[in-house]
Amino acid sequence: MKKTSLVVLKILTWAACLFPAAWLTYAAITNTLGPDPTATITFTTGKTALWLLTISLAITPIRQLLKPLNWLLRFRRLLGLFAFFYASLHLLTYIGLYAGFDLRTIVDDVTRRRFIFIGFAAWLILLPLAATSTNWAIRKLGGKRWALLHKSVYFAALAGVIHYWWGVKPGVRTPLLVTVVFLMLMAARLLLAWLKRGRAMR
Repeated sequence: MKKTSLVVLKILTWAACLFPAAWLTYAAITNTLGPDPTATITFTTGKTALWLLTISLAITPIRQLLKPLNWLLRFRRLLGLFAFFYASLHLLTYIGLYAGFDLRTIVDDVTRRRFIFIGFAAWLILLPLAATSTNWAIRKLGGKRWALLHKSVYFAALAGVIHYWWGVKPGVRTPLLVTVVFLMLMAARLLLAWLKRGRAMR
């Protein structure tokens, strides 16, 4: 891909990733977040984080299936960091607007409410991944150890999907689409790994 096209795509990616935050900011200023502003912020940041994480996971299998799209790899880190950014906003919304920065309430919720526990676990998994996303961190950890650490992103995405299901009311199916996409991506990765092993054995 030409350098100019790549720059344009990066600009568009940044704009798309920042749009939910910009919309929430505008809606907060204009008081158009709806009847339950806290719920709107929580839902938007959480859903955005999970979708960005899922899209970042799709890059590797797409790149393996379609070799001309190797340039997609340049966007994986950016999408992953934006996923962590929105996951952090999602967590801060809970800490500030729901728990009121009260440590006792937070500890009680994490230990007693399963959807908060699994959501917090997802964020904790993402934290070291975001912290080691730089080229300096890759050099310090070494390629193999870095790659092994970053495989935990699948557990973060799985925890995020479970958090989504456990956070909605019974009968609500809004998490279904991202769940199906995530499961398809996992199946594709397993299939590609199996095919790769078969070729290596031959």
